[in-house]
Order: sequence, then structure tokens, then C-alpha cells
Amino acid sequence: MDLSSPAFLGVIGLGLLLLVLLVMVRNKAVRIAADLMAETSALHVAKRDRDAAVEAEGAIRTRYAPILNVQEEADRLRAELAAENTSLAAQVHRLRSDYAQKKAVFDSLSGKVAVFEESLSFAELGIYSPHFDYTDSETYKAAVLTNREMQKRLVSDKSAVICSTGWQVEGSKAKGKAMADRGIKMALRAFNIEGDAAIANVRWNNAVAMEKRLATAYEQINRLNEPLTVKIMASYLELKLRELRLTHEMREKLKAEREERAEMARAAREEQKLLRDLELAEAEEQRYARLLAQVRSDAERAAGADLEAYSAKIALLERDLAAAHEKAERAQAMAEKTRSGYVYVISNVGAFGPDLVKIGLTRRLDPADRIRELGDASVPFLFDTHAIIYSDDAPTIERALHKEFEAARVNAINFRKEFFRVSLDQVEEALHRIAPEASFFKDVEAQEFRETVSVRTAMLQKADQAHANRTEFPDSI
Repeated sequence: MDLSSPAFLGVIGLGLLLLVLLVMVRNKAVRIAADLMAETSALHVAKRDRDAAVEAEGAIRTRYAPILNVQEEADRLRAELAAENTSLAAQVHRLRSDYAQKKAVFDSLSGKVAVFEESLSFAELGIYSPHFDYTDSETYKAAVLTNREMQKRLVSDKSAVICSTGWQVEGSKAKGKAMADRGIKMALRAFNIEGDAAIANVRWNNAVAMEKRLATAYEQINRLNEPLTVKIMASYLELKLRELRLTHEMREKLKAEREERAEMARAAREEQKLLRDLELAEAEEQRYARLLAQVRSDAERAAGADLEAYSAKIALLERDLAAAHEKAERAQAMAEKTRSGYVYVISNVGAFGPDLVKIGLTRRLDPADRIRELGDASVPFLFDTHAIIYSDDAPTIERALHKEFEAARVNAINFRKEFFRVSLDQVEEALHRIAPEASFFKDVEAQEFRETVSVRTAMLQKADQAHANRTEFPDSI
């Protein structure tokens, strides 16, 4: 073949063209393969990410599955809440029921404890109300003795404790009666021991408790003896209760009588002092009368300047004699009239605070003596005097003032403690109605108290100043 012939050259050209095309196709195939590989890798990554996302979604769905359906979850929570409420309601009902039962037991036990516990008796059981109105302790003693005789009579008549069943023991009525008698004696002894203990220990703050203690012992002993049909009679219980009350009121009457005797002794001492004051006043009057007579006798022999000196001395002695005579007459009147005396109104702001006064009565010739006596070492400061009213019927004025302020009395039990929680304005207004001529002074001097407060204040100020001036160093720097 001719290599230069056109046909050969055409073949060569075609081959080269085919070769170029083949190279181009191969290159494109390589690029396509590379792209496919990249896309495949991307697909793998995307698939992996998708699988991870699906897995995460599944975990999230699993985790939050209960709340994906809001209505369903709300219904479920409502059901749980209703169940819990039902359970709580049942628990509350059960607790309330248990509490009511235990409270009833507690109240019952508290009542029983109060009967035997003096510390609870007064607060829990109340104040004892008197059952008798005998005028003196001797009458109470006679009533106690009469009551005991009645108890002895019931025991002797075998009507204090009875056995309502005719028992037989081993077919023997005698043995049955002996058993019943032993039961009666035991019940009677037990009840008498309780009664004697209550009567021996009864006081003002446990009288009601002791009554209940005796009644409780009566019920318990009878309950224990029910199988034997042995019973303490109510009539015997009433006699024991009466003895308890009589004994308590007798002791209270004895206490009141002791206080009355002390008051009478104080009044007698005051009367004796009035008589001594009368004697002293009369002696003083006689002394001034003798001195005046002596000076007048000496003046009769004097003249000039000496006479003028004697005249001045006579005038002075006459005034002293008149004052002594007036004092003697007042002492005589007070000694003769036991109702005459002085009503005083005093206060002690340092000892008792403001708006508290004492309204009392004294028959001393000098009422200030009584006020100074009240301000002795038993109180830290002296009393201030607001009114001293002399009257021929001093007790009437005192009672009227006490009645006026009865609701404000500090001690509602012992009326000899004459302190009242009222202001000086109230006392002044009442006094001007009851005794219009009386003078009243509202000034509260309280000198010792105010000076003490001043001293304490100065001490505190000095201490504060010293503390402010003191240089303090730290523990370390």
C-alpha cells in the first residue's frame, strides 16, 4: 500500500480521529466515574446522617412520647391527680377520724389526771364556790363533827356499803356472807383512804379537783366491785363530799379570822397610839400653859425694854399654846370618836408605775406618820401624797371611794390591799363628788425615783462615752 496514497492517509486520519475521540471519551468516563464516586460518598454520608437523624428522632420520640399527645397526657395527669386526691381525701378522713378518737381519749385522760394533779386543777377545773354560809370557824367545826357522826351511823347500820346478792360459797351461805363482808370492808377502807387523803390535802387551789377525785374513786371502786355486787351508797359519798367542803371552808374561815384578828390588833394599836398622842398633846399644852404663866409673872416685874421682850415672848407662847390646845382637842376628838380619822390617797410611781393609787384610812393624829410607815424598807421609794381628808365618819368616805373604783381594784380577793389601777384625774373627779371640800394635789414629785433615774442615766451616758473614747486594736494586721 502506498503510504502516500490518499486512501492510506484517509485511514490514518480516521484512526487519529478515532484515537482522539477515544481519549476524549476515556477522559470523560474518568471524570464521570470520579463524580459518581464523589456522589456515592456523599450519598453514604447523607445516608449515615439520615440514619443518625432517624435514630435521634426515634430516641426523642421514645423519650417524649408521653407528651407528644397533649390531650392524652392531660387526661392521664388528670386521672393521676384524681386518684391522688381520692387517696389524700381518704387519708385526711382517716387522720381526722384517728385524731377525733385519740382526742377523746386524751380529754378523758386529762380529766382524770387533773383530778390527781394539783398543777392542773385550778386552771382546768375552775374556782371553788362556797356551799355554806356559817359565820365563824367554830360553827364549821361543829358541822364537821356532826357529819362524821352521821358517817359512823351509816357504817354501823351497814348502809354505807351494801352487797345486794346473797352469796353461797361451796354451798355455804355463811361462807358467802363472810366473803361479802370482806368485800364490803375492803371497799369501805379503800374509799375512806381516798376520802381522808382528799380532805387532808384540800386547799384553795385544788378544792374542785379533790371533789372530782373523791367522786372518781367512788365510781372506780364500785366498778371494780360489780362482780361481787358490792356498792358504796350515794348517801355515803354525799357525806364525804360534805365533810370535804366543810373542812375546806373551815380552813378558809380560820384564815380570814386570823386576818381579822390582825386587823383588829392593828386598829387597837392605833387606838392606843391615839391615847398616847392625847396624853402627849395634853402634856404639851400644860407645859406651854406653865411657861406662859411664868413669863407673865416675870413680865409683871419688868419695865422698859425688858417689858417689850417679855410681851413678844408672851405673844409667841400664846400662839404655841393655842396650837397645842387645838392639837389636844383634835386628839381628844379622835380618841373619843372611833369613826373619825383621815382618808388618804397616795401613789408610788417608782415602785408600782403610773396610774396606780392606794386609798386608805388612818386614825393617827398625824396621818403623815402612817404614810411614812407605808414607805418604809418594804418598798424602794417613798409615797407621794395627793389627798388627806379628815372626817368624823372617815370609813364612809373610804368605802365610797373604794366602791367607786371597785372594778379597778388590783387585788380582787383581799380587800385590805387597797390599791386601784386608776388615774389621778379619775380620783380627783370622784373625790370632789364624794368630799367636795377636800383638797387634791395631782403633782407626782417622786423625788427619790426621779433622782435615781437621773443618776442611772448619767452612769449610762458616762459608760457610753468611755466606750466611744476607747481605742480598739485589731488582733492582727
